[in-house]
Amino acid sequence: MSEDGSSKAEEGAMSMSPLLNRSAGGSTYPVPPQAPEHRDYGTASSDDQQRLLQSALLSQERDLSAMTQTSRPTRVLSPPSSRRSSRASSPARSESGEEDLPVNVCTEDQLLRLPPECLSEDVDRPLRHVDEMEEVSHHALQPMFYSVIFILLVELLERFSFYGINYTQTSYLTGAYNSEWNAGMDAIPASSYVAISVAVAYTTPFLGAVLADSLLGDYKSILVGIMAFYLPGLFLIAFTTIPGLLGKEFNRQALAVGLLFLWPVGTGIVKSIVNVFGAKQYHPLLQSSLIEAYYVKFYMCINIGALVGGVLVPLIAQQNVTTAYFLPVLMLTLGGLLFMLGSSRYVKSKPKGNLFATKKYPRLGKTDPIGLNVILRVSLLVVPFNIAYSQMATTFIVQGTVMKKAFGWIDAASMNNADAISVLMFGSLVGNVFYPFLANRGIKIPTTYKFAIGSALGALAIAWALFVEHKINSHFQETGKKISIVWQTWSYVLIGAGEIFAVSAAYEVAFSAAPPEKKVLASAVNLFCIGALPNYLCLILYHLCKPWFENSRGTTSITRIADYVTADVHNYFWLLLLISVFGVFLNLLPPVRSFVESVEEKAVDMMKSPKTPQRPPRMERDEEASLLQIRRHQAYLKYGSGPTLYKQGSMRAGPALSSRGSQSQRHLKRSMIPTLYRSDPVLPGVGTVISGKSGKPIQAGFLLKSGAKKREQFKLERSSSK
Repeated sequence: MSEDGSSKAEEGAMSMSPLLNRSAGGSTYPVPPQAPEHRDYGTASSDDQQRLLQSALLSQERDLSAMTQTSRPTRVLSPPSSRRSSRASSPARSESGEEDLPVNVCTEDQLLRLPPECLSEDVDRPLRHVDEMEEVSHHALQPMFYSVIFILLVELLERFSFYGINYTQTSYLTGAYNSEWNAGMDAIPASSYVAISVAVAYTTPFLGAVLADSLLGDYKSILVGIMAFYLPGLFLIAFTTIPGLLGKEFNRQALAVGLLFLWPVGTGIVKSIVNVFGAKQYHPLLQSSLIEAYYVKFYMCINIGALVGGVLVPLIAQQNVTTAYFLPVLMLTLGGLLFMLGSSRYVKSKPKGNLFATKKYPRLGKTDPIGLNVILRVSLLVVPFNIAYSQMATTFIVQGTVMKKAFGWIDAASMNNADAISVLMFGSLVGNVFYPFLANRGIKIPTTYKFAIGSALGALAIAWALFVEHKINSHFQETGKKISIVWQTWSYVLIGAGEIFAVSAAYEVAFSAAPPEKKVLASAVNLFCIGALPNYLCLILYHLCKPWFENSRGTTSITRIADYVTADVHNYFWLLLLISVFGVFLNLLPPVRSFVESVEEKAVDMMKSPKTPQRPPRMERDEEASLLQIRRHQAYLKYGSGPTLYKQGSMRAGPALSSRGSQSQRHLKRSMIPTLYRSDPVLPGVGTVISGKSGKPIQAGFLLKSGAKKREQFKLERSSSK
């Protein structure tokens, strides 16, 4: 073929839709050209309209001519049915008939459906994305196995370390593990220490947000949190368990530095960043459904780490607290090494500068859609539940210390594992049974109702603690003996079930509603309301209610059952019950529900990802034609609408209970990609059959696997042929 013919083939192929089929031998075959893109000529003059129409027709003829001038016959070769997904074989169509691109791209077959703007030159990370600030990033086809696995491992091992220390703090401070070498604290000081450390851990995510979003970026900030704060804090806490190492007497100052500063600060920095960093490994448009599934796996890793750490550390601490406290040091060190091992695989976004500045997106021409004050107001709705949740590491432990060990080894600290087991069990039931059941009946639970359900379960947990309190007192008065700690199980189980609804939904709203450059800061705001603010409030309650924790001798030493039954701890539980019930009624109020739904709708409407057109006002939606409603129902019966897994174990399925959320399903339109990215692809022509200067078709792998030198040579050949 002549150079002229080859250049025509190149020009025609470059203007075609980038769909490509590949045979087993590596040969590439073009898909027949698609219809020319529709353009709106209504605003142009008649002469301009005629000229534009002629240009479109000439372009189509040139495309067809280029197809017929190639040296090889063109034919379509479909991939084997065993490798071809249902989505690939039957592209989804929207109501207007326009093709929807997949939002779960993870196979090579799905790459065939993508426009060139979404393809990169990186064979390991072939998906390309341009964000609102016009920064380009490349993403792997299967991020879970390519890079996210390292992030999940560090989260699992970090949660092992955190809960291994957190679950045993109260027992360690009161001398339950070593009566001769301990801090010598009573119930109130020990509970205050625990509350302060947790509050600091959930306040310092703001520091993590500043480091990640403004100064260092996500990756470096996680390393700073682990190496500069977390590990030194764990070492210092472990050193205090060794008699005589830091002084002849127990060194409370060293313990305070490790337990109240280094350890919680490191926890807060890592906690606020790691979940967002994992989500950023996915293409935000083409892998959006995979992001939702990632958050479920992330939450499972949290609870697996909490479960294993919560079992091993308390169990070993009963034999040797020093060995038990060096185990978290070992696990976090391993986690840090694994995290650095995946360094070259991560998508590392650059810091965005001034974190608190109001930004205007170049493409959208709009300022931040939802302010952090709005996210704060939504997150405050789960504070009543989290006050009940905070009792697991404080008053539940105090109550458990005067109960008999189960099976000779399950003590008060070990009972926290019932919460982790509950989260795993109820998370599976809710995701695989409860939400699909609602989806089949067209029901979606509003977010505030999830908060209300979580608060109600928290109230039931406190009510059960009140029952256990009565059981402890009555049994001791009758027999002079302790009851089994197994009686506490339902308090932990109910708290775990409440997490599935309240905490997971709060994470979801914070992530989805936050502007792209403030994801970590929004996560920090949410964590503050989940962990910090409830513990600060508990600190105030401890001191206001101190007389209820005093025994008959006027002290707060109630680790012995004879002293415990003379105190009025049950009054404190009654107060907690009222707070939890208040949370239930607050989230059931119609104005609260309307506010949260408006935030969620605005978050969907203002997202950069292309979707169906913005929803009309509610009144107009209610007045839709009956024929249109019938057609939508027919489409629903034909294509189905399954449940979607959301972040932190929260799921959504089916339309909302009201018409407000009934049309919130998102669609990624092919025609919107050029408008959104509005720039040429990094590697023009990827996914098309291109003839080189010699007239031979260039293999698809050439463009991906060749180095920069070959790509430059290809560009020169193409320019010279023109």
